[in-house]
Amino acid sequence: MIRIGDFSKLSRVTIKTLRYYDEVGLLKPDRVDNFTGYRYYTYEQLPRLNRILALKDLGFSLEAIGQFLADALTVEQMRGMLKLRQAEIRQQVQDETERLRRVEARLRQIEQEEFMSKYDVVIKQVEPLKVVALRGVVPTPPDQGQLWHELEDYLVKHHAQPVGPCLSLYYDDEYKEKDWDIEVCEPIEGSLPETRGVKVRELAGAATMACVVHHGPFVTIGQAYEALMKWIGENSYHIVGPGREVYLREAKAGDQNDPNTLTEIQFPVEKG
Repeated sequence: MIRIGDFSKLSRVTIKTLRYYDEVGLLKPDRVDNFTGYRYYTYEQLPRLNRILALKDLGFSLEAIGQFLADALTVEQMRGMLKLRQAEIRQQVQDETERLRRVEARLRQIEQEEFMSKYDVVIKQVEPLKVVALRGVVPTPPDQGQLWHELEDYLVKHHAQPVGPCLSLYYDDEYKEKDWDIEVCEPIEGSLPETRGVKVRELAGAATMACVVHHGPFVTIGQAYEALMKWIGENSYHIVGPGREVYLREAKAGDQNDPNTLTEIQFPVEKG
């Protein structure tokens, strides 16, 4: 019989850890003195402890290790757990490799331009959104006001209130000098009647939406687009749907030079 202190020295596992393994049922002492409470182990318990340490090194949780050590666990079940862990590690390696690329891209930007961009691009999941929408072709993006006026008149007529920031969708695949295909949208709840132009529909969600926030005059929003497009290319993404402008804080009276305007630009993207 070996006292816990000696077993700790022999196994190179702390007494605190051994006590915790006892509490969670991974490695019970061979005997506990009823009077002193001292824990005693045997040399024969070292292989089990080493198995615990080996599985922990592979990244298994203590709960999973407990399942792994269960007598009823078959070889096939063990193989399945190891394959699952293998897949998890590969995904972690891929995620960290992508993170490393983003760090390197940021370093290159600082080295080439000698300043830190004010635009930070994030990838996030966007849920489907029910909207009332009006789509049309306008000369240039600033001319979409006519679409907004028609849509707002519709909402007033039907006593409907938006339930979130309004947004525009841009359907053209590339920059155009004129004739922009744009859809203006207001998030709603419930049902509303459709007209020849105004439609009620659900905007598709996106598992990976590349997003950047522009804080400042709308006339300078091109800087945010430039930063976003550069980031998408440098990080091996490609655009798979129309871009969106979500107007978190709209310009006062449509003033394109309002410095307090807050707009989020979104593009659904995929790798490759």
